[in-house]
Amino acid sequence: MQKTVNFFRTIGSCMLILGILQFQLQAQDLSVAAAANVRFALEEIERVFEQKTKLVVEINYSSSGKLSTQITQGAPFDVFISADEEYPLSLQKAGATANAPKVYAEGTLVLWTTQVGLSLKTDGKILRSAKVQKIAIANPKTAPYGRAALEWLKKKGLFAAVESKLVYGESIAQATQYILTGACEVGLTAKSMVMADEMKGKGNWVEIDPKNHEPIRQAAVITTYGQSKHPEASQKFFDFLFSAEAKKIWKKYGYN
Repeated sequence: MQKTVNFFRTIGSCMLILGILQFQLQAQDLSVAAAANVRFALEEIERVFEQKTKLVVEINYSSSGKLSTQITQGAPFDVFISADEEYPLSLQKAGATANAPKVYAEGTLVLWTTQVGLSLKTDGKILRSAKVQKIAIANPKTAPYGRAALEWLKKKGLFAAVESKLVYGESIAQATQYILTGACEVGLTAKSMVMADEMKGKGNWVEIDPKNHEPIRQAAVITTYGQSKHPEASQKFFDFLFSAEAKKIWKKYGYN
């Protein structure tokens, strides 16, 4: 009798382990690498997509440059959502994509502060003020929004005067955090960040004239890994990024 009980316990344990393994395999149908600036918009798009398709998406956020490097090194990402066109194009040239990059939105750069009494204008002259000791921007070497911010500072003739004040975040998300917490009095970030529900009513911001930097044309692409391992799911998610439903969400977060 005891042997029979132990036998069924063993069978039960094996079935439990198999069930757990099966759940783990089914828990993620798609792995996406996404630029930090799209986080709030993409989380909403992800929810709608999962409800419609019953597919489960795992999204990894970082700077576009860092994610691009990871993909070239073999990181198992099915779809790459960049903050520019350049990184997806470089991956295409390297043979790491299954399709040509496609622009899903154009981003907007903003100057933002959470400091009371600090008035912002589009000319950015406040950055020269003694009231501003630290200015947050994303790392221009890996983050397209950081690159646009640096370009704007130079075109407005501000860079030489404020270079010593610049604090570089690894990504636009980290630069935004510096501004939000007050670690930096002011900073340059993505409009999509300040449009998020979590940020509304916090401080004040002004849009940067896009004529003073290269357009932030953001593109997405399916990787060769995605085409090889999850072709159907990858294509469905990629197509959904350009759907009417997704476009409404992109616009909601300040994308053009």
